[in-house]
Amino acid sequence: MKKLITCLVIAGLSSFTVFAQKTIDQLKTVLQQKIDSVRQAVDIPSMAFSCVLPSGEQISVSSGMKVEQRMLAGSTGKTFFASLALKLVKEGKLSLDEKVSHYLGKEPWYSKVQNAETITVRMLMNHTTGIEEYYGLGNFIETCISNPDKQWTPEECIGYTLGRPPLFPAGTDWGYADTNYLILGLVIQSVTKKDAYKQIDEHFIKPNKLAATEPSVKRDLKDLVTGVCGPQTPFKLTGPVLVDGKMRINPQMEWAGGGYISNTVDLARWARIYYHGAALSDEIRTQQRTGIAAKTGKSHQYGFGMQIRPSALGTSYGHGGWFPGYLTEMDYFPEKNLSVAIQLSTDDFQKIKRAPRFYEMFFATEVSKFLN
Repeated sequence: MKKLITCLVIAGLSSFTVFAQKTIDQLKTVLQQKIDSVRQAVDIPSMAFSCVLPSGEQISVSSGMKVEQRMLAGSTGKTFFASLALKLVKEGKLSLDEKVSHYLGKEPWYSKVQNAETITVRMLMNHTTGIEEYYGLGNFIETCISNPDKQWTPEECIGYTLGRPPLFPAGTDWGYADTNYLILGLVIQSVTKKDAYKQIDEHFIKPNKLAATEPSVKRDLKDLVTGVCGPQTPFKLTGPVLVDGKMRINPQMEWAGGGYISNTVDLARWARIYYHGAALSDEIRTQQRTGIAAKTGKSHQYGFGMQIRPSALGTSYGHGGWFPGYLTEMDYFPEKNLSVAIQLSTDDFQKIKRAPRFYEMFFATEVSKFLN
């Protein structure tokens, strides 16, 4: 066995700290022991964790599942749509401070959007539009459950918010909503005249060899771990989300609000690629990381598809994700040049007691000990 590891090169990075193979093996053993212990302690079906070290070496462990198996990644998928938007900004095809009405104003439904005439692309990306979350309104959830094969258009989902008073005047506060990214996705497609999923595949998924990551546009998804809904899920489901190999609701409706199935191997790599921002200009990277005060925790901020949060390992850039039955977190710690991702096959907070970010940080701290 070679004494030194071969680095896994990730686009745009140039850190070449190399670790002895013995150290890598020791770290993987520690992580495996800890993930088995944590999963048993909280009594959940399965859990996976992956990290990309400063060297580029990747370590992945799982418990109750295979490392390569996948889960619904929830809102972490917003980062792909944000990345596509920033690519268009870099190319001069999209302006962050242009009014959204410039791109979508001719659509027959647009005039009924909350704050229709004052919201900008930047506000969509950092959730300061005052637009509501759509999926808790009207009969949306009931329809998802009663008609699980329904194919939703973004306009149908957005339609649940139309004509309602805004949460606040545009740009004056922060309110997280998938609806913002559905509208962003439509802006992107209006500018490019191309399907957003296909563009993401072409520019980000394939070039970075994220082989386990694909749009979650059907109920039967290959290598999907069975997630379990807790009693308090907003979608009013309890128990396993897979029945006879099919999801009980169609994830297709999520689109630019998330819209992907993935695993921690891909997500840890993607977190490093997106949040490191190597492909962006210095100006756009600065704007990507400029945070607005968020309501997700003490001193938390939100950038473009980016939760900016303090931690014992320094400020982190990342994103959480929830889909009925699944929880995901991915983060990049620039001071450590370390990226991590964790997935849990449950959204039962009564069982896990703490937010998935707590468990992600638990494992990230173990990794950090080996970097010091």
